[in-house]
Amino acid sequence: MIKAVIVDDEPKAIQSLSWELSNFSNEIDIIQTFSNPDEAILYLNLNTPDCLFLDIQMPTMDGFQFLEKLSNKDFAVVITTAYDEYAIKALKHEAVDYLLKPIDSDDLEATIQKIKKHNFRALNVSKIEEVLTNFNGKLDKNKITINTDGKLIFLNIDDILYVESDGNYSTIFLENAPKLVITKKLKEVDAILPEHCFFRIHNSYIINLNKIKEFIKSEGYVVMQSNQKIPVARQRKSDFLEKL
Repeated sequence: MIKAVIVDDEPKAIQSLSWELSNFSNEIDIIQTFSNPDEAILYLNLNTPDCLFLDIQMPTMDGFQFLEKLSNKDFAVVITTAYDEYAIKALKHEAVDYLLKPIDSDDLEATIQKIKKHNFRALNVSKIEEVLTNFNGKLDKNKITINTDGKLIFLNIDDILYVESDGNYSTIFLENAPKLVITKKLKEVDAILPEHCFFRIHNSYIINLNKIKEFIKSEGYVVMQSNQKIPVARQRKSDFLEKL
């Protein structure tokens, strides 16, 4: 069963599409509908349906602006519109398909098949990622796998000097390679790194304990092998000294 969400500023349009989906297919379960796009964004950033049916023309924001505000896009998107001029733009935004209003039942059936193919491919990709992640971890305990921006990054633990927070992003500083910016918060990176050689020394930094060159006690910072000075948070100082 395909779990679907409908977003359209017109309640009648939601009612019409819900009726179409319910009467022409027994494969779709409408789990939520929204006429307020801001409420829909809050919901979709916390929940992952299989498919989103999204109206393009809404007064407070159009459908494309809506998609830009989503942090979670792990679902098929179907654009609904009364104007076919939006078709090319919809596809550029990686929509699975678009439906012209009033919606034709044959078009709807074709769209459902595209949703199923999209979700099948996404499931296979997810399984491959899981296999690669598990295999890499078991094969080499000196490597970590980071899943970010639709790709898997394999890093040698010994190559990592430290990690710096930048809001919803983190920057990994490597010993003999360019720095790496990833779409993960520092807390998420901390959960990936092995505790025996990494320590969150500050709210904004995780360091590789094996890459410390000096600890300047009087001034409360460490000097890494790259000569970068990193502050030691006062509340973490005792735990840090225990680690050393």
